[in-house]
Parts: sequence; C-alpha cells; structure tokens
Amino acid sequence: MGTALDAWTREVVAWHFNTETGCPFWLEYAKKLDWNPIEEVQTYKDLDKFGEFQDEWLRGGPARRWVPKGYADKPVYTFETGGSTGVPKSRININDFRIDYEMFSDTLPDEFFPKGADWLMVGPSGPRRLRLAVEHLAQHRGGICFTVDLDPRWVIKLLKRGAVKEAELYKQHVVDQALILLKAREINCLFTTPKLLEAICEKVSLKKMGIKGVFCGGTEMTPQFHRFAVEELLDGIYFAPTYGNTLMGLAVHKPFDPADNYAIIYYPPNPRAMIEVVDPNDSMRIVEYGETGRVRLTTLTKEFFMPRFLERDEAEREPPCEKYPWDGVRNVRPFSGFKTTVVEGVY
Repeated sequence: MGTALDAWTREVVAWHFNTETGCPFWLEYAKKLDWNPIEEVQTYKDLDKFGEFQDEWLRGGPARRWVPKGYADKPVYTFETGGSTGVPKSRININDFRIDYEMFSDTLPDEFFPKGADWLMVGPSGPRRLRLAVEHLAQHRGGICFTVDLDPRWVIKLLKRGAVKEAELYKQHVVDQALILLKAREINCLFTTPKLLEAICEKVSLKKMGIKGVFCGGTEMTPQFHRFAVEELLDGIYFAPTYGNTLMGLAVHKPFDPADNYAIIYYPPNPRAMIEVVDPNDSMRIVEYGETGRVRLTTLTKEFFMPRFLERDEAEREPPCEKYPWDGVRNVRPFSGFKTTVVEGVY
C-alpha cells in the first residue's frame, strides 16, 4: 500500500501547493518555507517535514482561505468539530463527506443494512457534518433518513454546572422523539451514540421495533460498551462501531472476531486519511505494535490537506488485518496526558 499512498500524497500536495489549484492557506504558508513541498514531498513519510499541524489554524479566520482555487466555483460547506473546548475547529467540505460515507457504505453488510431501508439518525446535527453524512449514507443505499437532533454543547454546559438532573431530562427528551419515530415509521437502520443507544434500549427492544443494523459512533465507545451492546442490548442486531470526526472522515471497525475480546479496533480510510499512534513526547516517532501513544491524524484529500495533527485521543497501535492491510488503532480514548478533563457529555 506504501506506493499507492505515496502516489496519492504527491498528488494531493501538488494540488494544494499549485498556484492554479491550491488553497490560499497553504500557498501563503509555502512562501515562509525554505523548501518546496511539490518537489520535496515524494513519499507519505516526507510529510514529517511540515511538523505538527496546529489546532489554532482551524479556529476562526476567513473560511475561504481553506477553499482550493480549483474548487472556487463549487458550493462550499463548513463543518465544525464538537466545540467542547473553546472556539470550534472547522473545515470546509464540498464532496468529501459524501465520498467518505459512500466508502463506509461498502463495508456495511446488506443483510443487516438492507438496500432501500429507511434510517433514523439520533445524534448531533447543527454545525456538524454528521446529519448530512448519515442522511447521504441512507440515500446512497436507497433509503430515507429520519432525524432527531442533539445539542452536545448544551449538555456539556449542564454537566459543567452540575445540573445532572436537567441533563438527564434533556437526554430523555431526545430519546422520546426517537421512540415516536420508531413506532410511527418502518425503520430498519439506526445511527446513534453509545449513551443514547443504551437509553433507547432501556425503553424498547430495537429488534421488535424492526431494527436490523446499528451504526454507532462517539467518544464513549469502549470494549465494555461493545460487549454490553452485542451481548445484552441488541439481541442479534448487527453492531457497527466507528471512530470519526469532522477533520478525518470515518474509520471503520475491524470485522468482529471473538479473539479480539471486544476490543474496539479501527482502520482509517487509506489513502484519504491515515491514523497513526505516536510517542506523546515525540510526535514524529510511531510507537511499536501494541504500544500506547497519542493518535496522530493526517488528512489527504483534494478538498482538505492536514498533515500530522495530534488528536485529543490515545490508543494502542494495531497491526494490519486481512481486510485492511495497513495500521489501525485499538481502544481509542481521551488522551490521559492532558492536565484538565474534557467533558464529553452524551456522546
């Protein structure tokens, strides 16, 4: 895969740093360099020359500086990250979210996510790409998507001020709306977050409601929850855990294998994004297989180039598997090296 990844890296760098097609941010950035990215980036490893991508570059400033000149006449979306810390990071999108979720669609078994079936999406919408992305996934598979909104930023505010009861009431408000739709419509596929899935399953049997497949993503995904969902909550419904965010797209789960003991193992959508596990004290050193480190993300698309970005997560480095012959990550969780705890809310 190295050669294909290297070739795609060269293509993406050549696009973003070309004065005809590149995006203003990177063209401006290149003026300060004493080296030429188009000439000197020949392999994926060469992206180390950029150093760490800075979080602050995506917080504020003109959104247009991230739009490549080659796409200047296209309709542009902007999607924000969770916003649990300060000014939300945002990235532009044109078609990436559709491409990402069409690739993800190819990994879903038709037996459990039937073509033509309708979906219910219960989770964060608003400034995030998730609602549009899940809706596109449903449409791509021939279905219609019903939605229930969740505002995690409000939940985080409630939890920070200790209003646990109020947060619980809000969660029930979201769950109640989901139950109304599940009872009133013929829905076979569900997207939601771990905490909301548990709350919905406390009220109804999803199997009896006609759900065949659950696609689940969020920061609260743990091996314990994975086991709980498969063995107790879902009663044979297919469970597809994912790790994704606005900046990366979507990492897919390794096909279920009892030998993995319910570990949550994800593989990135190579070559459009790569997830690596690095030494927290040296972000250019990838740790050994099985070792713990900080998650480092590189996004490589014609719409968005983001080399060597350190996520707020840690994980173990996972070796390639038959279906995904490149590195993955195991048991992603909040990075323990931070001094303060980030409130994750109902994700």
